[in-house]
Amino acid sequence: MDVLYFAWVRERIGLPKETVETSAVTVAELIEELKAREERYAAAFADLSALRVALDQELAEFDAPLEGVREVAFFPPMTGG
Repeated sequence: MDVLYFAWVRERIGLPKETVETSAVTVAELIEELKAREERYAAAFADLSALRVALDQELAEFDAPLEGVREVAFFPPMTGG
């Protein structure tokens, strides 16, 4: 699946997008797999309260299932203006 990173998440990881092979069943499990890769991922996902996730461009929760999902996007909360 494609994993996209936006704003400071992209800056910490150093990539805007990557294709990931995963055995994760939920978003939370995917995050744990990513955090185990390298310190930059651990830093980006250290505070989940500062992150939001979208699955195939629909906002989701961290316990959402990944079955059938083609794209996961991580980004900070959006603020209105």
